[in-house]
Amino acid sequence: MKQRKKAVARDYLRVVEWSAEDRCFVGSAPPLIGRCCHGATEAGVLRQLKRIVDEWIRLADKDGGGLPAPEQPASYSGRFLLRVPAPVHQALALKARAAGKSLNAYCAEKLATL
Repeated sequence: MKQRKKAVARDYLRVVEWSAEDRCFVGSAPPLIGRCCHGATEAGVLRQLKRIVDEWIRLADKDGGGLPAPEQPASYSGRFLLRVPAPVHQALALKARAAGKSLNAYCAEKLATL
């Protein structure tokens, strides 16, 4: 019987997002745990989150409880379809033209700054 590799924090998705409502960064590790820590910097929250996920894994090992399988890294083609209202499409097209860019290049540039 093949033994499963012991889970570690880096196996699980860890998300750090800015919360305008809380005015701080908030961390979660779906599907293990929802919003569970917060702080003034992304790096600080990521460190907290790693410790929390490590603790979840340790407790699951100790209690014999199972953990959800880590998600496999996704591959992305770089393409996706986005539907927007016609006035938004028009406004974006006009701004792209004014910037001397294609609509695709203009939108990609704007999305990259999010």
